[in-house]
Amino acid sequence: MNSSAFPAAGIVLRGIARPLALADYKLIAFDMDSTLINIECVDEIADAAGRKAEVAAITAAAMHGEITDYKESLRQRVALLNGVTVDHLEHVYRDRLRLNPGAAALVATCQKAGLKTLLVSGGFTFFTDRVRDRLKLDFTRSNVLGIENGVLTGRLVDQPWGDICDGAEKRRMFLQTCEQLGITPRQAIAMGDGANDLPMMGEAGLSVAYHAKPTVRAQAMVAINEGGLDRLLEIVRP
Repeated sequence: MNSSAFPAAGIVLRGIARPLALADYKLIAFDMDSTLINIECVDEIADAAGRKAEVAAITAAAMHGEITDYKESLRQRVALLNGVTVDHLEHVYRDRLRLNPGAAALVATCQKAGLKTLLVSGGFTFFTDRVRDRLKLDFTRSNVLGIENGVLTGRLVDQPWGDICDGAEKRRMFLQTCEQLGITPRQAIAMGDGANDLPMMGEAGLSVAYHAKPTVRAQAMVAINEGGLDRLLEIVRP
């Protein structure tokens, strides 16, 4: 089939010509914010600075692909977080961050089938490390917030691999992980919702848009528009 509505409501397929099985894959890569979890962490952090609307507008533009320089957009947003305390980050994690429906079930099923798991995010290690540990994920890549004396500096910390995890870095980490595992990108699944996920999704054997922006839905092989992440298992059978 080239493009059709899947018989189950809320799922659209594009360019899938045969039944798929988890056994066909060795890696599944996830975006975090608004994919594995229910929030955009940077927007919720900004709430403490009274700048949520301003930051959320930049985030939305970046995720829709209206801002082409993701790195600069993230630097702008992080600068607006200057002075927010680590206590507020804890509050966001404890009281606002939730796994999206079906996330734990999908990850567990993939792990049981022998797939390795990668979390690659334009967000922050403060959250990705905790989500990694919670779901027992194998690999992560994300950004480090500058913190001094328990307060955000408004800057990001450079890491050995580079400065900011943008779309290009997501793609690079995705390909690097495939190489490390001795597999081809066609043996991997990539899931995301925003424009910065498209570079890695474009390399994957199966690209999945989850409640995604229109530009992402239009390019993904699978678009899950209703229900939880585990609806992927209706397409890729365990």
